[in-house]
Amino acid sequence: MDKLDLLGVVTVISLFVSFFLAFFLLTVKTTHKSSNRIFAFFLIISAIDISEPLVSLFSDGPSNLGMLRSTVSFLQIPVFYLYVLSVCYSDFKWKPKYFLHLIPFLVVNALLTPRFYSVDLASKFDFIVNRQNMVELQFTHWLFHLQIMVYFAAIFLLLRRAKKLYLENNSGGDLSSYQWLFQFTGVLTVFYLVVILKNIFKFSDYTYVSDRIKIGILVSQLFIICWYLYKALNHPGLFRNIDSRLKLVADMVLEDQKTEPETLNDDLLKLKKYMSDEKPFLDPALTIQDISEAMNVPFRELSVLINHQLGQHFYDFVNTYRIETAMEILRDPSKSKVTILEILYEVGFNSKSSFNTAFKKHTGNTPTEYRKSLQMNTL
Repeated sequence: MDKLDLLGVVTVISLFVSFFLAFFLLTVKTTHKSSNRIFAFFLIISAIDISEPLVSLFSDGPSNLGMLRSTVSFLQIPVFYLYVLSVCYSDFKWKPKYFLHLIPFLVVNALLTPRFYSVDLASKFDFIVNRQNMVELQFTHWLFHLQIMVYFAAIFLLLRRAKKLYLENNSGGDLSSYQWLFQFTGVLTVFYLVVILKNIFKFSDYTYVSDRIKIGILVSQLFIICWYLYKALNHPGLFRNIDSRLKLVADMVLEDQKTEPETLNDDLLKLKKYMSDEKPFLDPALTIQDISEAMNVPFRELSVLINHQLGQHFYDFVNTYRIETAMEILRDPSKSKVTILEILYEVGFNSKSSFNTAFKKHTGNTPTEYRKSLQMNTL
């Protein structure tokens, strides 16, 4: 099978998988339609971007449609950024300002209009043949690379902020969904770095290297899409419970440093008594807002108290009480037949992985190891 045939076969398979998954995301019944639609759009744009080997079979030379197809790549990363934004925040809504992400795409196409879009076929051929000397293509080349670096940096900062907000305001669930989204973004970052490498060879004297890398990109894209489908079906919730209007505690502290130490001490005593007496941590979906309302303590003060003054995130603060309660159960001889799974649900956890992680962080042992050590000590 020659190079062109291999490219064509891999391209067809990639296009089929991309469009099939996009169709699934657009038609599946879910409460998270915005995220699904944005990612479906990302898949469609990606499919258009990789369709060049097939388009070349039906084209006798450079065309306006072909050039427009190649510039669609400027929409990929901005759309993925919006997807991550929609996944992290439950109150995500489409805003007019998001259209600003179209600027690189529009600028590039406007730049290409005088010497490509508006000229005859012969001039288009000359433009492509001399592409290494064309300022427009050089600018497009470097702008695309800059866009990749800027957007992925913004995405990682967004994920970092979302994780901190989650830890400061929520106690339910675990961080596996965040880890997956972070991993997926990391894989895409590597993928686009390889794309950059391909483009460097494309505008050099070693274009055959670019073609070989292109085959690897198409194959890897198949695996990335399939991996996404598998993970997305197993993590349908992701975060989706973070309000974008929430502020990080570090920002609150900078804004307001007027809280008196006596007030903080009173609130701390009140908080500890409430946690011990009412045991709100048994609720897997407990949030810092729930405790604020129940104690009649302003959310801002409570958040600063736990996440700043106590030096631990709300997520860890609540889990400490859950682990202490779990340890009491494990030490109780009358409950020796209660399984670890039953205990974790009883104390407020909703996944075995998050329970094991929190328990080992607090005690240095897994729940099973802790129970075995207690049994050994009683012998």
